Amino acid sequence: MQKTMEIDSRGDFGLWAIEAAKQIVSEQGFDLAKAARDGSEQDLRSAGNALGQAITNVLLEVYDGLLEGAPEA
Repeated sequence: MQKTMEIDSRGDFGLWAIEAAKQIVSEQGFDLAKAARDGSEQDLRSAGNALGQAITNVLLEVYDGLLEGAPEA
């Protein structure tokens, strides 16, 4: 996700999470479904790994955003 947004409440975070999930599913979900239907075991593994990596990337992105401006220990 490239757009910057300010999260000031639990509700804001929930909306961000929904949008992030929708984006990941739209980008990676089709490839995973197609691999499950038509692909080899390697295709399925690759598509599953890509989905997992997309989830990891967005979680690290929000974590990094939480650290911005935080006092260093």
